[in-house]
Amino acid sequence: MRVTRMSRTQKGAAFGLSLAALAAGATAGAGPAVAQSKAAPVAAAAADCSAAYRIEQKLSTGTTWRMCWRYEAKSGLVLEKVSYQPPGEPKPIRVLNSAKIAQIHVPYDDGKNEYNDVTDYNFGAGLVNLKPAECPGGTIKTIKVPETAPADSNVKGMCTTTRSRGHAYRMQADNNKVYQAQGKDLLIYTVNKVGWYEYMTEWRFSDDGTVNMNVGATGSLSPFDYDAGDGRGWPIGNGSQAKATSHSHNVFWRLDFGLDGSSAGRVEQYDSKVSAPASGQQGPTNKTTRTAVTKELAGDAKNMRWWRVVSATGKNKDGHARSYELVPGATTKYSGRSFTQHDVYFTEYNKCEMYASNNPLNCGTGHPKSVDGWVNGQTLKHPVVWVNVGFHHIARDEDQQPMPVHWQGFSIAPRDVTAMNPLTPSALKDQNGIPRNGG
Repeated sequence: MRVTRMSRTQKGAAFGLSLAALAAGATAGAGPAVAQSKAAPVAAAAADCSAAYRIEQKLSTGTTWRMCWRYEAKSGLVLEKVSYQPPGEPKPIRVLNSAKIAQIHVPYDDGKNEYNDVTDYNFGAGLVNLKPAECPGGTIKTIKVPETAPADSNVKGMCTTTRSRGHAYRMQADNNKVYQAQGKDLLIYTVNKVGWYEYMTEWRFSDDGTVNMNVGATGSLSPFDYDAGDGRGWPIGNGSQAKATSHSHNVFWRLDFGLDGSSAGRVEQYDSKVSAPASGQQGPTNKTTRTAVTKELAGDAKNMRWWRVVSATGKNKDGHARSYELVPGATTKYSGRSFTQHDVYFTEYNKCEMYASNNPLNCGTGHPKSVDGWVNGQTLKHPVVWVNVGFHHIARDEDQQPMPVHWQGFSIAPRDVTAMNPLTPSALKDQNGIPRNGG
């Protein structure tokens, strides 16, 4: 699906012409979303997060999410100062200092091509215009994309809207009264074009405090990467002459947690072990152990293993330390490069370490260029979390044309951020600690 890449000069000119044409044209199509076609384009975000760079959404279930945003040429959309305020909390609870895409690594199975789409091809510079119908019920913000040609390329490229996500909970009480609620999400997304791919980057902020981060690849299969044999391609089209070359998408996210406004969180790893039933027991036993992650770590997901980042200062009303748990999504680990061989990395904050591979910033002579090299035994005082989710794309007939979106991603879920379910109905608010099927 990959086009043979242009030179940097050709690429810059092509992006400039494409974005200029899109910015100049009217947004077509009717829909319930309102595109801010008359609003002045915005540039780099102000440090104080002025109104133009602030996102604040109170969902119908009572939860409010607040954050700032800015846009860069490589990672694209960067979200900062993310806070969550569910019903009953007197003030916002800070969750993240910042969150962004830190790399999209695309190696081909035949070994002929390998790309770092964020750092080598300025993923952010490929922002495309969205039509109102693509942002139902929401708003499309105009972004002044940096490092494009011409320099004033303005793109109607960021959608903020809300979506239903199905049941938030359901419980039938002893008196047959049913408590149920339909969950709501704040959805923020952009579409960035790199070669033949169009990457849809979604950030979903749920009313229960969960944050879902996903990248979906769509667009077109590359017309150039064909004729791969020996198990490295799949026949597309009539017969078996044209075999689309298989390849991987290894997406990295960089999360800088700031729970309760402090960057000094701690990291914990949990592992559970199932043992055979002991004499007289009805079933097996399962013991969970906690390991404090005090130094930088390259971690691997295993059955019944998970991690959480714990607040250094904040506790919920039950006196339990607030934390966020990493919830991995489906992944296919790519073993071809050292930086893709682990599922998660915890590193000590370094302002120069911003991209998971081929880091273009000058961090000093001999400083490693990828995240695996940054795990070197430092004590974690300000942990940064890097999450790697892989997808091995073996093309199929249904991938043309256009190609259906294939998604990869993960979530962070609140663990003890609030003393009870943040959406608990008022009739059940007294049921904390001793479960009862109330009514």
